[in-house]
Amino acid sequence: MSQPAMLRLYLEGPALWATALPGWAWAAPALRGEAPTAGEAAPTARPSPALLAANERRRAPDGVLVALEVAAAAVAAAGRDAATLASVFTSAHGDLAIVDALCSTLAADPALLSPTRFHHSVHNAASGYWAMATGCHAPSSAIAGYEASFALGLLEAATQALTEQRPVLLAGFDTDARGALASVTRSRGLLGVALVLAPEPGARTVATLDWAVAPGTAALPALHSPAAQALGGNAMADALPLFEALARLEVACAGASESFDLPLGTAGLLHLRTIRAPAA
Repeated sequence: MSQPAMLRLYLEGPALWATALPGWAWAAPALRGEAPTAGEAAPTARPSPALLAANERRRAPDGVLVALEVAAAAVAAAGRDAATLASVFTSAHGDLAIVDALCSTLAADPALLSPTRFHHSVHNAASGYWAMATGCHAPSSAIAGYEASFALGLLEAATQALTEQRPVLLAGFDTDARGALASVTRSRGLLGVALVLAPEPGARTVATLDWAVAPGTAALPALHSPAAQALGGNAMADALPLFEALARLEVACAGASESFDLPLGTAGLLHLRTIRAPAA
């Protein structure tokens, strides 16, 4: 069977946050397998996005915090205006600690259910916080696709970027499973990733992304770096092959490329080819 024709987009502003890798400046070398350097940032239990006021940061759950942290970092690195940027937020589970707390309260004493926790539990909570914090009125989607959540979010963002001919922010996140949910749900640690997909190259382009959807099944590509392998238990782990590739391309020659497939669950495969952008 012949391969489907690939479509082209341009990537800007990759961002990643995890407890041991609080930002792309620390994540990129680690995802290339490089040893930590002197002065590396200390692990941080929770992100602290500057978009939110201090009292909002205290109230917001981990999922919202990490989603806004990486979204803001990606938009800033891309040199885009957050207030006008369409967005796709993707998460396999949303905030599992909040869901566990709600379920425990419902089982024990439903009258004590917290309205604040309830509105944090909805799947578009991060998208809503982003819109309020940035004053953005552009379209926003909230995606869930279990173990293919990043790949399906990438497909949604890529489709929007091409059909609407506008840049689109993609942010993915998942949290640590808590309580009874930890026995049935695969997600460990806290991980957020983000980037901007644009239909045309620009001054902030870091890589070209060629992509196509095809039928079939495949396992998630193997993770090469110890840093990515350590994050592999998070439900957003299907983002890691792409971010490892982007980290390697940072130090590659212009025109260097990597190809791999991301499973889309029952929807098939997402063929990807990343190509290093020419130096500015």
